[in-house]
Amino acid sequence: MHAPPPRRTGTLAALVRTVVLALLAAIAVAGVSAGPAQAEDGDVAWTVRTAENSYGDDRSSFSHSINPGGQIQDAMVVANRSKVPLELAVYTADGYTTETGQLDLLTKDKKSKGIGAWVHAGSDHVVIKPGKTVQVPFTVTVPDNATPGDYVGGILTSLKQSDEAEGINVDRRLGIRVKLRVSGELKPSLAIENLRVDYAGSLNPFAKGDANITYTIHNTGNASLSAQQKASVSGPFGWLRTDAGEIPPSPELLPGESWKVKVPVHGVAPGFKLTATATLTPVLADPSGSTNLLKPVEATTQGWAVPWTLSLLVVVVIAAIVVAFLVTRRNRARRKLREDALVQNAVERALRDRTQES
Repeated sequence: MHAPPPRRTGTLAALVRTVVLALLAAIAVAGVSAGPAQAEDGDVAWTVRTAENSYGDDRSSFSHSINPGGQIQDAMVVANRSKVPLELAVYTADGYTTETGQLDLLTKDKKSKGIGAWVHAGSDHVVIKPGKTVQVPFTVTVPDNATPGDYVGGILTSLKQSDEAEGINVDRRLGIRVKLRVSGELKPSLAIENLRVDYAGSLNPFAKGDANITYTIHNTGNASLSAQQKASVSGPFGWLRTDAGEIPPSPELLPGESWKVKVPVHGVAPGFKLTATATLTPVLADPSGSTNLLKPVEATTQGWAVPWTLSLLVVVVIAAIVVAFLVTRRNRARRKLREDALVQNAVERALRDRTQES
């Protein structure tokens, strides 16, 4: 997992957060023990990894299945890579999914309700001699009334360092993910919410346009899930269907979490009325790391795809036809009036001539 971001104090906290996150970008992705932290002199300060025991000797993270009321003991190994003694704080915290789709952990001042409350390290701090390692045991104690399902968090080591030049404190953290599956009825479930489709046409009245499908993936079950995604748009009666192409899978969402998705669909025919379809295939991982595909979830919505330039062209053509018709009818009426006047004049002259002859 990514090392959780440092906690900062001082007026330049926002700037330091960006710098520290960049420094920790080398940490392995979610589920992998955090990589080395850098000391102020550039030397590697410390690393963390899982301990070798009956649960495995090459684990990337801690993952356990446990019954309500159950207890598990495990350990983390911390290595001091620097040339001076190192004192680190140790604590646990609940996890959450960030806006970038990465797993992060609550800071120490935030209250945890799951992993952070159930996992207790053997000590709240460790002192490690230069070049040495220390094993940090911890105990997982799950309450008797714990709700079945998945819980994710981590066990962390923390080093607070002072930056006198900037007048701030930087809290560097390295941790390892802890995932628990509390036994009981597992109810994995994803929902598609706030599905919407918008269409943007082209100035060319005969060209295709682009559509944007937006929706929210909501983990409504009690198991951590990611999702394979598909989306498409079609015209009336399912005609002129256009697929969105390959969509990246969603990040693994913890129970209760949501993830916003925006999918562009190019080359969409302006069929006046569009139907957008989004399909999710939930992916469930078990504690051993294997995955299972669950029954797909599908939702549809409708929107308008009016070809405005073509519609305007049609209106202009219709208007031209109407104007031409009205002008033609007016000219025809005027011509008829002139012809009627000529006939009337001719009749009147003939009557006058006949009267004079009489």
